[in-house]
Amino acid sequence: MFRSVPIEEVYRKLLHGLVIIFPVAIFYSPSVFSISRESIVKICLLLLILSIFIEVLRLLNISFGEWFYSKFGAMLREEEKKHLTGATYIAGAIFICAWLSTTNESLAVCSFLGLTLFVLGDAAAALAGKSFGKIKIGKKTLEGAIACFLLCFMLSYFIFPQLPKVLDGWGTEISFVQAIVIGLSVSLLELFPIKLGRLHINDNLYVPVLVTYISYFIR
Repeated sequence: MFRSVPIEEVYRKLLHGLVIIFPVAIFYSPSVFSISRESIVKICLLLLILSIFIEVLRLLNISFGEWFYSKFGAMLREEEKKHLTGATYIAGAIFICAWLSTTNESLAVCSFLGLTLFVLGDAAAALAGKSFGKIKIGKKTLEGAIACFLLCFMLSYFIFPQLPKVLDGWGTEISFVQAIVIGLSVSLLELFPIKLGRLHINDNLYVPVLVTYISYFIR
């Protein structure tokens, strides 16, 4: 049986979906807009600094915090009300992936892949889990993880190879096995949070980066 998804969650995922603009810009700006990847890194760094500044202001300034909650509070997770939001961690991941993309064309492709798949896979997992997820794994669901895997696999195997310049950077065709590994990487890293002692690392930060490296090493 399907359950209705809270409209705040839909808005949250739609907002996160706008992040796709950045991997596209990171990968295609040199060829399409004649903007170097180094320049994109600087833009992403400014975005990260701005996001951190807003977060600090929100947490320390009462009047700004009240205004922020009046506009965006409904989309915040409970733990984000007193800590950094997922948006800032995503901004961190965007900056790291942009920086990695300056290394070589292969890492640029993998950054494009890792960041895009995380954004779309995370949205699929959240919406599927809240719509019909029943089997709980921590705070997430098996059904959400399966939806994430299927979407990421199909994008890796069927869609990304059709995009301009992707296979040039990848070096060959993206094989069926490689697409499975990439899909599993996104879904499992998203499903099982990484913890270092008491430190819980936000998946918005580490999943895109780890998927980028995994994709790079299985080429």
